[in-house]
Amino acid sequence: MALLTIAAADGTELSVRDTGRRNGPTVLLCDGVGCDGYIWRYLRPHLEKTCRVVHFHYRGHGQSAIPADRTTLSIEQCADDAWHVLDQLGVEDAVLMGHSMGVQVILEAAWRQRARARAVVALCGAFERPLDTFHGSDFGHRILPLVTGAAFRWPTKLRDLWQRVVPTETAWKMAVATELNAAMVRRDDFLPYLQHMARMDPVIFVHYLQSVADHSARPWLRSLRMPVLVVAGERDNFTPAHVSQRMTLLLPNAEYCLVPSGSHAAPIELPDLIELRLDAFVRRHELW
Repeated sequence: MALLTIAAADGTELSVRDTGRRNGPTVLLCDGVGCDGYIWRYLRPHLEKTCRVVHFHYRGHGQSAIPADRTTLSIEQCADDAWHVLDQLGVEDAVLMGHSMGVQVILEAAWRQRARARAVVALCGAFERPLDTFHGSDFGHRILPLVTGAAFRWPTKLRDLWQRVVPTETAWKMAVATELNAAMVRRDDFLPYLQHMARMDPVIFVHYLQSVADHSARPWLRSLRMPVLVVAGERDNFTPAHVSQRMTLLLPNAEYCLVPSGSHAAPIELPDLIELRLDAFVRRHELW
């Protein structure tokens, strides 16, 4: 395993994990907002058996630095950073795999350098404006200006509250009660997400949330002709399954996989099912 630090084009230091078979095809892993890799706990070792697996932390996430220019906290910059990391590692092309916000990142990356994206695997993520469909309504989009206004006006108070609430047992119980499938998720698998969120600057999180809320791949989605596997959780409230179905229909060469009873954290709830479907997808398109 190689843990590296790669300087982005503007000098921001990005933390990169480069694992697996160096002579195998490359898979790039892209996280959701506020995440530093918890969702890949089971899929990563499965991929490492046959592939080179590259995973980097976005700006302001995990061990990557916070950029001097906060306007670079965006989907578009994450996509540019992804290709920059692969360039620095000498990788010509890759399968792009993303979860949640990571789906927006890999769609943006695939569009920007279509010849280098061998395939796309979209896990529990939207192709446009996720807050418009969050929990089946546009309430998230309508309340975002209030959240961002408060975050930028009282950043210190928000950080204090954030660090007291996010890593608590109450936060775990709320997640299980409202978002996760309690029968399928293990506490030890989800706890790293809460721990990372507690360490993260909430103002950085809000900056990203603004970009997530505004980003749309719809104008150029039909131009992505590489193979795409779209995975949705049947009980995903963050990205309802109908959003993933719509994305599958808009993409020229996509197939759809529904995880029964899966939530937004389906990759750690039913990893075996996703691995089987991923292996079939790889064989069908002769990706490696």
